[in-house]
Amino acid sequence: MVPLRRPELSYRARRILYAVVSEYIATGEPVGSRRLSKRYGINLSPATIRNELADLEEAGCLAQPHHSAGRVPTEVGFRVFIDALSQMREVAAEDRAAILARMRQLRPGVDDVLREAGRLLASLTGAAALVSRPRTEVEQVTQIRFMPLSEKQVLAVIVTRSGTIQNRIVEVPELPDSGDMERIHNLLSSLLTERTLREVREELARAMADERGAYDRLGRRAKQMLDAATAGPAREEDVIIEGQGVLFDRPEFADAEKIRGFLRAFEEKEKLLDLLDRTLAAGGVQVLLGSEANIVDVPDVGVISANYRAGGVRAGSLGIIGPTRMDYAKLMPLVSFAAQITTDVLNGDSLRDDDDEPPLGEASGA
Repeated sequence: MVPLRRPELSYRARRILYAVVSEYIATGEPVGSRRLSKRYGINLSPATIRNELADLEEAGCLAQPHHSAGRVPTEVGFRVFIDALSQMREVAAEDRAAILARMRQLRPGVDDVLREAGRLLASLTGAAALVSRPRTEVEQVTQIRFMPLSEKQVLAVIVTRSGTIQNRIVEVPELPDSGDMERIHNLLSSLLTERTLREVREELARAMADERGAYDRLGRRAKQMLDAATAGPAREEDVIIEGQGVLFDRPEFADAEKIRGFLRAFEEKEKLLDLLDRTLAAGGVQVLLGSEANIVDVPDVGVISANYRAGGVRAGSLGIIGPTRMDYAKLMPLVSFAAQITTDVLNGDSLRDDDDEPPLGEASGA
């Protein structure tokens, strides 16, 4: 995936571009020089504005759907606009109150909290919400158990500090006897103190390098089962999707093919999880546009996401997905605020009306 090119633009060109993007977000219609002159106080002649629009089109920031129509922003134009949003609007008071009121009613149970956060984002933004469940790899683990199912299978149960429970059926070459299984459990339990699953694996490898004999044999078997329990691609249940119906009420979805494209995208759970994982790795608020999101069937797409924390580490991400034409200045702080409140609820912190909004960080794409 190639990052979008950001052209060098003069102050005047940027001002006109920002006006075009703002007007297009508001109306969804191509924007002409006359409307810019009347509505945005641009003190230039219509001919000069038309020349600037033509230059912006040549720079790849605007496109003209029809010869006689105005211009619409391209992915590049949207990216330049989003990068300039250093001064974000605060979350609207009514949106802030709605999030706080609903989330106060929830207990810090992971799945209920994440689903409700997704529903709230969908209803407040008019876009579909995406939420990744906590990633076991980066969470502190409190318990690991292997329960025999057959001669070649065990059920792996991994419990994390945030309360997430993951169950996976693991194929084993040979089932350990009851004595070895108990020793494996004791070995893993001795390594769990305030460690993530990744750290448990690293500590197990170090312990195996320092020991020999029975410990080495048990360590290898423990590592084999642990690796098998956490290997493989993302599972469908790792991603929560809320509000598809809200999304399809938007005027952009008068086109049935666009609806089909988004529905196909919602079935590609691994790709959606990859989008959210980029936020988990980068931190802050992330915005991906069109080709940056790498959703083949949906070229006209925007994704805004932020990560939430559990047990002191980045645990997962939540965000919204919709057409490129979204009000980023409003929605970026809203997604960030929802992520912070989700963090507070998962950690059992009290929610106050005067809670500070979290810093947004740099809004970036690929």
